[in-house]
Amino acid sequence: MKKLISGILGAAIVVGAGLESTMAQDAASNLETAKSRTQQLMGDIAPKLAELTDDVLYADIWERPQLSQRDRSLVTVSALIALNRPDQLRSHLVRAKANGLTEEQLVETITHMAFYSGWPSAVSAIAIAKDVFAEN
Repeated sequence: MKKLISGILGAAIVVGAGLESTMAQDAASNLETAKSRTQQLMGDIAPKLAELTDDVLYADIWERPQLSQRDRSLVTVSALIALNRPDQLRSHLVRAKANGLTEEQLVETITHMAFYSGWPSAVSAIAIAKDVFAEN
């Protein structure tokens, strides 16, 4: 039985290593042809808007050195709360966490914004944050 388990584990490691190698090669070869998330979401119906989003917003504005990615995320989350834009808030909360903001800091931002952008916007933002934090 021990030999059987050892053999199965050995085969799994070899197969796993092969798949990982293949996936890495596929990712590298598809990198140039892969569509951005923006292109996937709106490129078919609004190609120019998708292009501007990729080339101007993300490749230029978000990359400017005057503000850190973390600070840009904080500003963006605040604006989306104030404007009550729940669809965009969801993805920007994920991005904010990736850019170094903690869940505690994001909740504090939403609480702070309640007094500047209105209670209903903050309550909606907390509901979205709760969902996002549970998913990630």
